[in-house]
Amino acid sequence: MRPEPAIPHEPGAPKPDPVLTVTGMRRSFGGLRAVDIDHLEIQRRTITSLIGPNGAGKTTFFNLLTGFEAPDQGDHMLDGDLLLGIPAHQVAQRGMVRTFQLTKVLPRLTVLENMLVAAKDQPGSSFLGALRGGWGGQERENEKEAGEILDRFGLAAMADEYAGRLSGGQRKLLEMARVLMVRPTVIMLDEPTAGVNPVLIQSLLEHVKDLRDAGMTVVLVEHDMDVVQSISDWVVVMAEGHVIAEGPPKVVARNPAVIEAYLGRHRGVEDQ
Repeated sequence: MRPEPAIPHEPGAPKPDPVLTVTGMRRSFGGLRAVDIDHLEIQRRTITSLIGPNGAGKTTFFNLLTGFEAPDQGDHMLDGDLLLGIPAHQVAQRGMVRTFQLTKVLPRLTVLENMLVAAKDQPGSSFLGALRGGWGGQERENEKEAGEILDRFGLAAMADEYAGRLSGGQRKLLEMARVLMVRPTVIMLDEPTAGVNPVLIQSLLEHVKDLRDAGMTVVLVEHDMDVVQSISDWVVVMAEGHVIAEGPPKVVARNPAVIEAYLGRHRGVEDQ
């Protein structure tokens, strides 16, 4: 763990170098407010964990940030660029990408092909454009880059295997490796250790740290508090759609509002 960053701990407090800024974001479902955040900043080049009891609104918040859902009101900016109303694939092109609780690998494509469809520089905008024969210079560069990333994630030997044959943990690794083909600024990981064999969890967490150390910002939803304590530079706590606390892991763990939320005194709406 790196030294705790010298950042104010109050919810909504400004950060020295925020890469992602959220202002007045609201989202309701059937009259129930799932997300209600006045202001939140994510500090650049940190691992920030987003935690909270079930139904706190964490997954909905992820969906709003990455363009998979639209907020009822509010906005958010990536490096000063407004993302409101921009669809998910364009949010990814601008540098913010995500993984999912249930992995979204393409099972009938090979591991290498899964990487190539995510390449930032490729001919055309369709999957077939990335996989078409008659590779030119850019395509060869994409294939080389994909191979190097797969090697870093221990998946190079499986490059020609169908992704559907991978284990759950290997699929998580492939999904994380694939987002690097976009050359992102911010990587959003939704429960990256869920369903992963304990043998692979430590390897996966080391890869997450490597992403931060390479200059990227990582935001993750995680329920395993041992993982949160071991990997996070900063923790944001949600309950009932609100941010109720934030700070370094040790500080947040002692916060009475956080303890109260996890004891069930906050009644949130279900994540949508």
